[in-house]
Amino acid sequence: MSASFKSGFISIIGRPNVGKSTFMNRVIGEKIAIMSDKAQTTRNKIQGVYTSEEAQLVFLDTPGIHKPKHKLGNFMVNTAEQTLNEVDLVLFMINAKEGFGRGDEFIINMLQKVKQPVYLIINKIDQVHPDELLPIIEEYRTKYEFEEIIPISALEGNNVDHLLNTMVSLMPEGPQYYPEDQITDHPERFVIGELIREKALHLTHEEIPHSIAVAIDSIDEREENDKVYVQATIVTERPSQKGIIIGKQGKMLKEIGQRAREDIEALLGTKIYLDLWVKVQKDWRNRPSQLQDFGYDESEY
Repeated sequence: MSASFKSGFISIIGRPNVGKSTFMNRVIGEKIAIMSDKAQTTRNKIQGVYTSEEAQLVFLDTPGIHKPKHKLGNFMVNTAEQTLNEVDLVLFMINAKEGFGRGDEFIINMLQKVKQPVYLIINKIDQVHPDELLPIIEEYRTKYEFEEIIPISALEGNNVDHLLNTMVSLMPEGPQYYPEDQITDHPERFVIGELIREKALHLTHEEIPHSIAVAIDSIDEREENDKVYVQATIVTERPSQKGIIIGKQGKMLKEIGQRAREDIEALLGTKIYLDLWVKVQKDWRNRPSQLQDFGYDESEY
C-alpha cells in the first residue's frame, strides 16, 4: 500500500434511470448493482468498493430520487437523501438526453444543505451530438455552483478514467476500509436476490411494474457435488403478476432462473442449483413488516 494512501466515500445521486448503477459497475469492474431500463431499479443503498495501490473509493449508489407513491418509495428517497451527510464527495448524475426537470430542481434544493463538494456528471453523452452538451452545461451552471462539470458515458467508458482520477485526487489520506479483493459490503444473499430481480424486470418488460421483490430462502453448500443450492421466492402483489412471472408452462420462470444462475455463478465462482418459487403478498410495498422482511427498513431514518 502507498505511503500516502487515500480513501473516502462518494454518493451518487440523480433522477431514476440516469445510469448510476451502470457507472458504478464499470468503475468496480463487476456487476454488484442491477441495471434495467425501468426507472427506480435500485431500491437500497448499494455500496461498491474500488481499490488501487494509491486509493480506496467507497461508492454509495442510491435509489433514483422521485416523488414517492408508497412506503417503499419513501424508503428509497430517504435512503438517497441520507447518504449526502455521510460522504466526502457527491456526484449528481444527469442524463444528457433529458432536459432539466422538476426532479433535478428537487435534488438541487437538497444539495443546498450539503457542505461537501458536488460534481455534476452528465452521463450518456454517447447518445447525443457533442454540440448539444454546451447548452446543458450552461443551464446547470445557473442552477448550482458545482465544483466541476464532467461529461461521461458510463456504458462506453468515455471520460470515466478522468472522473476516477479526479475523485482519487480529492480524497483525504486515510485507511483501507475493506480488503483489496472486496467489491461490496453487501452480503452475498442480497446481491443474489438483486440479480434474480434484475432478470425478472428485463424479461417481463412493461408487464411487471416495480411490485416484485425477491426473498432468498436458503443457501446451502453441498460437498457431495461441489454445488451451492439456492432457494429463492419472487414476491408479487397480484395473482395476474404471478402468472406473468411463471409464464406458459413455467417458461418465463425457467428463463429468469437460467439467466440469473449465470450471473450468480460468476459472482460465487462456483456452480449453483437455483430453485425459484413465486407467491403473492398483496400490497406488500405499503406494509412496514413486509418491507422490513425484504430489507427496506424505514425505521433507520
